[in-house]
Amino acid sequence: MPQSPRPRLSAAHRAAMEANPWFASMPRMQREGLLAAAELIHLRRGAMVFRQGDPVHAAGAGFFGLAGGSIKISTLRQDGREAILAVLEPGNWFGEISLIDGSPRTHDATALSALDLLVVPFDAFAQQMQGAPFARAVAALLAARVRGLYGLMEDATLRGLRARVARRLLALARGDATQSPDPRACVSLPQEALAMMLGVTRQTLSKELNALAKERVIALGYGRIELLSLEALQRLGITG
Repeated sequence: MPQSPRPRLSAAHRAAMEANPWFASMPRMQREGLLAAAELIHLRRGAMVFRQGDPVHAAGAGFFGLAGGSIKISTLRQDGREAILAVLEPGNWFGEISLIDGSPRTHDATALSALDLLVVPFDAFAQQMQGAPFARAVAALLAARVRGLYGLMEDATLRGLRARVARRLLALARGDATQSPDPRACVSLPQEALAMMLGVTRQTLSKELNALAKERVIALGYGRIELLSLEALQRLGITG
């Protein structure tokens, strides 16, 4: 029985991937090789890309590229409390850690919307890693992850809540995991999700956001936060 043709990557999907700073930094040969090795799949909102503890060779596992939609990377405590570590937007690649060390998945990856997802199987990823340019690119990706985690640890241990809120809003304005050099003027994220990122209650976060809104640093809307003064947020991120 003949196999169905693989779904093709659209121009919009390719543009989203090419706009990602990490992906764009690779030589074209490596970018094309990675896209050629990937299968495009579609997942509904709420679907789990993978769960914490999943083995690296689980069905459908691999190195993932987000071509459309958004994903939260999170962990769930035994009491049901959730911590959101990052929100991934189109263009981001993720899931490389387990492919490198062979250990189970470290966190949950859940679709916040319908997804168009590129999946590079384990063997194809390992083959790409044989090439020095791609291996260096993955090393750079991991270095960025480590820097981000150190930043979160520093914020949690050394900074007050006002500074943490300001710094997280600035990170989200740059696409969170994407960290684009050009921040956006609006963050589309429910306040409940932002509270989970900061490890505080929704009520505690609301007090901080309302104070910032009163000072005209931000403006609050339904499911969105307008950043009226990036400069003020940057100052608060250092001194708040």
